[in-house]
Amino acid sequence: MQDSSSQTPAPSSQAPERALPSKSFYSVEYPGYVRPTSVPTAIGNLGGQSSLNNAFKRTATKSDSLLELRLRPDNPFAHPIPGENVPTNNILLKVVKRKRKKLNPAHDEEGQTHVGDYKVEAVGVVSKTVRFRSMADFQYQPDAQDPVVKLRNALDKMDIEGIRSYTIPEEKEDYTTLSMPEVQIDPQLTCEPGTEPKIVSNLRMFPPPLFSRQSVPQNYGFKANPMSTVTTFVDDNGEEKKRLINRTRWKGYGPVSIVFSDPTVPEKPIPQVEEARQQVDQHLLRRVEQYFEQRPVWTRLALLNQFTAGEARDIHNSKALLPLVSYTFSDGPWRDTLIRLGYDPRKDVGARFYQRLYFRNVNHPIVRPSVITRRHDGRSATIALAPADEGQRSHIFDGVTLTKDTAAFQLCDIHDRLLKEMIEDEDDLRETVNERDGWYTTHAFENIKTILRHKFFSLVDGYVATDEECLALLSSEPGAARPAPVGGRKVRWGRHNMAKGALAPEDAAAIRLRAALEQNRQGQRSS
Repeated sequence: MQDSSSQTPAPSSQAPERALPSKSFYSVEYPGYVRPTSVPTAIGNLGGQSSLNNAFKRTATKSDSLLELRLRPDNPFAHPIPGENVPTNNILLKVVKRKRKKLNPAHDEEGQTHVGDYKVEAVGVVSKTVRFRSMADFQYQPDAQDPVVKLRNALDKMDIEGIRSYTIPEEKEDYTTLSMPEVQIDPQLTCEPGTEPKIVSNLRMFPPPLFSRQSVPQNYGFKANPMSTVTTFVDDNGEEKKRLINRTRWKGYGPVSIVFSDPTVPEKPIPQVEEARQQVDQHLLRRVEQYFEQRPVWTRLALLNQFTAGEARDIHNSKALLPLVSYTFSDGPWRDTLIRLGYDPRKDVGARFYQRLYFRNVNHPIVRPSVITRRHDGRSATIALAPADEGQRSHIFDGVTLTKDTAAFQLCDIHDRLLKEMIEDEDDLRETVNERDGWYTTHAFENIKTILRHKFFSLVDGYVATDEECLALLSSEPGAARPAPVGGRKVRWGRHNMAKGALAPEDAAAIRLRAALEQNRQGQRSS
C-alpha cells in the first residue's frame, strides 16, 4: 500500500473559465442570402435602420418590437413576413483564420501542407434576436393593367389624376382567358413547356393579402364543397358554359320597399318571391289576400291580430307569404306599413285613414332586462298591460285602455271619440299628398298628434286624460298646429338638436305639459 499523500495530483479535465465581455449585441436571423454589398438592401427590407432601433430599444413595447420583412417592398400587394423579437443568451464569437503560405512539399519532410490557425474570441452577448419562423405563405401578383391595381398605385403616389380617372369596369362573363405567364417556370417542375399559354382566371376576385393566420404549417384536408353543383348557362354569344353555384345559398325574402318619391308602386312581387308561391300555406295566403282586399294598408301588428297565435306564428316564419301580397314605404306617412301590391295611397284621399303615427316612449327601457334580473326582481313572468282577451286589440287605441307601452297606431285604429272626430273632419285636407303630413294639413295633423300624445302618455302615467284637458291644449294655440307654450317658453319647430339623448320639441313639450298637470293636481289635493 502506498501513501495517498505522496501521489501526483491528476490534471483537471474542466475547461478554464473566461470572463464574458459586458458589451451587448442584437441579431437578426435574416431568411435569405446576405453579402457585404447587400446589407443596405436587407436593412431596407426590414423597414430601415429606424425600425431596427425601435425594435431593439430597451423601452420598446410589444408592438414596437415586431419587425416585418418585405421581400418585395415596392409591391403593395406583397404582404410582409412577421418577425418575432425573442430574448436570447447567445455569445457572439469573433473567429480569425490566420493563413500560412504553403510549404514546398519537396522541403517538407512529411509532405503535408499547412493551411493556417484559427483564433476564437468572445466579443459580447446577444440578448435579443429577431427570428422569422412564420410561413412566407402564397403571394398573389395581380395584373398590372387592372384598374384596381392602377388605383392602388395611384393612392400610394397620391396621383390625383390617376385616382379621378378610376371607373368601375364593366362586368363580363369572360371568367377564363388565355395568357402568357410572366414568370417562366422550369418545364421539369410543370411537366409542360413554360412558353405555352396558360388558362388563368379572369374573375377579378383579388385574394386577401394574407392567406393564412397560422404561424406554422398544418395539415389541411382539401376537398370540394359538397353543397356546390355544376350548372350550365348560355352567355351573350350563345355559347354554353358551366359554372358552380351553391345550392344552399340563402335567398332573402321581404316585401319590396320603395321611397315616397318613387313615381310608381310595385304591381307584383319580385321573381324570387314569386318562385316560392307554391311553398307557402295556400290557405293562409288566401286569407291574407282577403284581408288586404278589405283594407289595403295594415301594420304588421294589426294584420297578425286578425289570426290566431299559431297562424300568426306561421305567417311570421313564412318569409315569402307577406311579400307575395304587399310592399312597404321606407319613409313618408305610410312608413313601415304593409300595402297591397298595386295600391298607391298617394293617389287616394281615403288612404289618410291608414296613415301611421309613432311616438317614442322615453320611459320605456330600450334594453330588455336579463333573465337573471327579472327572476331576481320576481318578474320572470310577462306582465300584461291589458287583459288576455284584449290581445287581439293591441293595435287599437280607445283612449281608456293601455294595451302596449309604445304608441304606434294607424288613424283608422284610433277609436277615441275626440280623436275620431278630428280624423274624420274633411275641412282641413290637402289637394295633393304631402311627404310629412300625408293628406292632412300641417295644422290638422299636429292637432291629432298633440291629443294622441297627451292621451297615450296619460295612460302610461296611470290615469285617463279628459277631453277638457285636451281641448285646453288646442284652445291656446295661435291659429297654427302647435301645442300650447308650456311655462312661458315657445317651442321652435323645424330644425332641432337631435344629438344623442335629445328629444324632438313636441316630445319635450309633452313632457313639460304632463309635469305641469301633475303639479296642478297635487296642488288641488293639498288644498
